[in-house]
Amino acid sequence: MTSVLKDHKFSIVFDWFDQGKDGRLTQDDFQATARMFAQVAREDDHATVTALHDAFDAWWGLVLEHGDTDGDGGVSREEFITVMQVNVTAPEHFDGAVMAIADAVINALDTDDDGVLSLDEYVRLFEALGIPREFAREAFAKLDRDGDGTVSHTEFRQAISDFYLSADPDAPGNYLLGPVSP
Repeated sequence: MTSVLKDHKFSIVFDWFDQGKDGRLTQDDFQATARMFAQVAREDDHATVTALHDAFDAWWGLVLEHGDTDGDGGVSREEFITVMQVNVTAPEHFDGAVMAIADAVINALDTDDDGVLSLDEYVRLFEALGIPREFAREAFAKLDRDGDGTVSHTEFRQAISDFYLSADPDAPGNYLLGPVSP
């Protein structure tokens, strides 16, 4: 079952991915989004950059295969929301399409290799994605579920799951990249 909130979140993701701002997603959009996320990786961290690109390519392949219902090589907002509801968030696809990106992103952000994200490391994601910094502190606090002042890999993965899978308006993951309200 879908919800207005989940549809709204998928629409936000569509806008993030629509790098060409033409109202349709293409492979170029996904590649540009991968490059944007790769900006947070250390310059010498080729494995993480490759993992990000591979994960976005896999997500694009899934979106194109199941979402391009009119066969035009692109995906409209409506097609994207449907493929997110039916295919991308399905258990058999979610890890490969979404969580692979989450894992690569946390590796890219964890610049001191301590296995957790500090607030400063987390803010770098906001900066790279062009999200206002003022949302970072609140988002970080929501994601830091155990209150230890860091976001662990587990907490980050839970936030990603909340964002994509939860219809609960109070789910901490809804704040992943700033507040979400339908």
